[in-house]
Amino acid sequence: MSEQRSGSRIEPRGPKALLVLDDGRVFTGTAFGAVGQTLGEAVFSTGMSGYQETLTDPSYYGQIVVATAPQIGNTGWNHEDAESRGDKIWVSGYAVRDPSPRASNWRATGTLDDELARQGIVGIAGIDTRAVVRHLRTVGSMKAGVFSGDAADAPVDELLERVRNQPSMLGADLAGAVSTDAAYVVDPVGGHRLTVAALDLGIKTNTPRNFSDRGIRTHVLPSSATFEQIAEITPDGFFLSNGPGDPATADHVVAVTQEVLNAGIPLFGICFGNQLLGRALGRSTYKMTFGHRGINIPVMDHLTGRVAVTAQNHGFALEGEAGEEFDTPFGRAVVSHTCANDGVVEGIRLLDGRAFSVQYHPEAAAGPHDANYLFDDFVELMAGEKS
Repeated sequence: MSEQRSGSRIEPRGPKALLVLDDGRVFTGTAFGAVGQTLGEAVFSTGMSGYQETLTDPSYYGQIVVATAPQIGNTGWNHEDAESRGDKIWVSGYAVRDPSPRASNWRATGTLDDELARQGIVGIAGIDTRAVVRHLRTVGSMKAGVFSGDAADAPVDELLERVRNQPSMLGADLAGAVSTDAAYVVDPVGGHRLTVAALDLGIKTNTPRNFSDRGIRTHVLPSSATFEQIAEITPDGFFLSNGPGDPATADHVVAVTQEVLNAGIPLFGICFGNQLLGRALGRSTYKMTFGHRGINIPVMDHLTGRVAVTAQNHGFALEGEAGEEFDTPFGRAVVSHTCANDGVVEGIRLLDGRAFSVQYHPEAAAGPHDANYLFDDFVELMAGEKS
């Protein structure tokens, strides 16, 4: 991407690009990353840092992410901070205001623009992202498309039709598309204490790393794994990962989760895993207006009264109220956490303590790390059950 300097601001120059929203709003900018066409759900992320972790998070599969931070790409791209195997970028597209034309970090192996282009991710730069975010926050996340180069020369009505004809995120079954094809093992650092069977619904690389640091061997299994395959491992605990799509479509995983609960295996879930544990306990889910995506979202723990600042990425949530207790086939449960901003359910647990989950990301590699202790809680639960 070439550049020109206007005063103290570096403005990108390149092929024309359009961000077209489902309701007819069009934002004009320049190409960023690959040139062409991409479709997805337009969402916004409020993180001031950690763009590499965001782009490689499998939970963003099928989404065009709009960055609220005005300048993106300062630290370039490296081969250490990705949250997916092989450094794969999972977002469908990326929309930014002011991309940095050069990388300024000793770990950088290239620029963000070059990596987006290498992986074929179509983006757009130079648009008023404040206006886009205010619009999405008012109207809600919606179908969208980014078109650049020759693709941007088509009539807007034709581009709008392509946007509107794509599948909706509501009812989308996406976990299988991001899950591993074959099981693999992440061994512990130091001595082996316990074993976890982790269902990969879009697992981030920092999750097995957190287990490994605590002496846990993690068997990462495809989303299609059966309870029999899980039982063969004789795990001390079962983990439900984060992931993309509508939790209402994941009937197989819900059924497996119920078998795990029936077997009395300690269970921990994150994000998508929170929604699926909730479904296994009889709760319903719904699509949020614009979701929670960022690294500064406050969550209230109603068991301790403490608030944690958390990283989040979800567009669906569980039905429920703060502190609500309810009956399940596996004993009484409680809504243990809610968002301090809007009251959205952020965690549930069985009252006997053998299964719990949270909607946010205690494994967040880019931070904050307020909730990382939940991995210790799970280890303590597993060790207690084993003894």
